[in-house]
Amino acid sequence: MIVTKKSLSRRTVLRGLGTAVALPLLDAMIPAFAATPGTVRRLGVVYHPNGVIYDQWLPTGVGADYKLSPTLAGLEPFRDKLIVVTGLYSDAAEALGDGGGDHSRASGTYLTGVHVKKSDSVLENGISMDQIAAKAFDRDTQLSSLQLTTDDNSLVGSCDLGYSCAYSSTLSWLTPTLPLMSENNPRVLFARMFGSSDSTDPRVRAVRLKQDRSLLDSVNDRVNQLQRKLGRSDNRKVDDYLTSLRDVERRIQKAEEQSAKQMPEVAQPAGIPDNFEQHVRLLYDLQLLAYQSDLTRVITFMYGREQTGRPYPQIGVPEPHHPVTHHQNDPVKMEKCTRIQRYHIALFAEYLEKLKNTPDGDGSLLDHTILLYGGGISNSDRHTHGPLPTLLLGAVKGGRHLVYPEHTPLTNLQLTLLNKLGVPAEKLGDSNGQFTELSAL
Repeated sequence: MIVTKKSLSRRTVLRGLGTAVALPLLDAMIPAFAATPGTVRRLGVVYHPNGVIYDQWLPTGVGADYKLSPTLAGLEPFRDKLIVVTGLYSDAAEALGDGGGDHSRASGTYLTGVHVKKSDSVLENGISMDQIAAKAFDRDTQLSSLQLTTDDNSLVGSCDLGYSCAYSSTLSWLTPTLPLMSENNPRVLFARMFGSSDSTDPRVRAVRLKQDRSLLDSVNDRVNQLQRKLGRSDNRKVDDYLTSLRDVERRIQKAEEQSAKQMPEVAQPAGIPDNFEQHVRLLYDLQLLAYQSDLTRVITFMYGREQTGRPYPQIGVPEPHHPVTHHQNDPVKMEKCTRIQRYHIALFAEYLEKLKNTPDGDGSLLDHTILLYGGGISNSDRHTHGPLPTLLLGAVKGGRHLVYPEHTPLTNLQLTLLNKLGVPAEKLGDSNGQFTELSAL
């Protein structure tokens, strides 16, 4: 059958004043897009630092007959899209003669499965799993990948007993010696995704960011022209998408105003909210927009770097996160750690709900995205690297708790995911096999 109906290109963008606003998948794009076999595949990694209280994380029961733990109870609405994986280890993160530095090794090896070099100036790691996927997808997207974090994004200096800050500041490694910086400033991310592309001069970009005129105002005429050509369903999709985009832009602007007014004594880049929930929600919404507009198909997000000292007074934990995790079995401190973990899960569940409610092709963004949620430390007090807290959500056959023998490499799961994403790979770090229990996308 030959399809002759004219259609919009999947890469259609709205341009104006140096901006380029990509569009979500519309019905009018499907005839052209149908030439590409299969569904668009996406990968997201969400990292929780400083370990967990494992007995509060671990579900009871196995297979489909299991009950979510108190920590994971907030994910019950997504049970059919959720797999809890138990028994995975990151043995490459063990000391292996290098002494202390478990935090740096935890995040440094998380997506590589390689024992990192102990040095504050010479980097030595492996190519991370997300970047293997990004390389396979980058011919189809404007950005090969995005790296996000809520904490300071420095890649230089020593952060953990002689280890470079690079190991704890990002999960993504383009090469064994080249880490990719994680960005914590929503304004910078927004500009990278939708902002000025006509100049790399910092002064020019600064002037552009200070303009009162909205990014969407600059492409308003193009939007009107486009919508006259679209059907009712596509117009609704465009309206919903642009409403979300404008809301994120407004919230970033509001955060900049609040940062300037409420915390003038803090050397904080404009656009970073001082409210953690606002910050996380903005970063999650930017991820959703990036997937929805197909700007990228690979994203990593860190709730914080390893050893983060962020306090959480909003949930009754005014002490810094990292010191509290050295609980020495103190039930009060352990309860506070669990409270932080439940809090992170609750914010993650909000993001899942938005992905679920965002149409994409014949389903939703959640249907077409694999999300790996976890961390590189198990027992936060003892700095063990297994069994690691690990969740899969989205484009998987959910409703299961999979239990593997102790010291099964985490990289076995990640290698399996690469292949399920359509990225052929035979080896990743210390992997020694793949999982047959995961259904195809």
